[in-house]
Amino acid sequence: MVVRSAAPGRLELVRSFLNTWRLPHDTRVPEDRLPDLVANPWEWRKVLPGVPHGHRRELDELTELRTALRHTLGIQAPYELRDWLDRHPVLVTIGEEQPIEHRPRDPGAAAALLALVVDGVAQRRWARLKACPDCKHVFYDHSRNGTRTWCGMYANQPGGRACGSIAKVRAYRERKRDQPSTADS
Repeated sequence: MVVRSAAPGRLELVRSFLNTWRLPHDTRVPEDRLPDLVANPWEWRKVLPGVPHGHRRELDELTELRTALRHTLGIQAPYELRDWLDRHPVLVTIGEEQPIEHRPRDPGAAAALLALVVDGVAQRRWARLKACPDCKHVFYDHSRNGTRTWCGMYANQPGGRACGSIAKVRAYRERKRDQPSTADS
């Protein structure tokens, strides 16, 4: 079974940005790839194509934005982002190919990412971006009813995650441990 985690359309760029912070399974030590991306324009374009390159002077702001966006994952109307939108207003345009498009008024990376978030909210897709409760990996919930919790159940591919299976085994063992044993009777 293949579990898709990629977000539809350009919302995938936001998901990639959010996953510049990760909690690897093997070390459980948080890794922040954002400073390296900002320092390397080629790598930035590879990971975030079409998003203006974030400059070193923007690193603190991009880190704060990533944290703020992670706090609003799974929420349909993320009101907490109003302050960000005051700082980086988003313009609404009506186009031919895309009926409504949100564009950043500012030229920076934070503004471009916020415009993509506003698109995701307007298309009712933002609430399906979620973070795994175990490894914090951001995934897009493609399930029919939007109730997926874990980044994955099976680690059947390179870099695959099995947080759901691990959590279920952990819960099972706790239940077994809490049950009175039949030998005690």
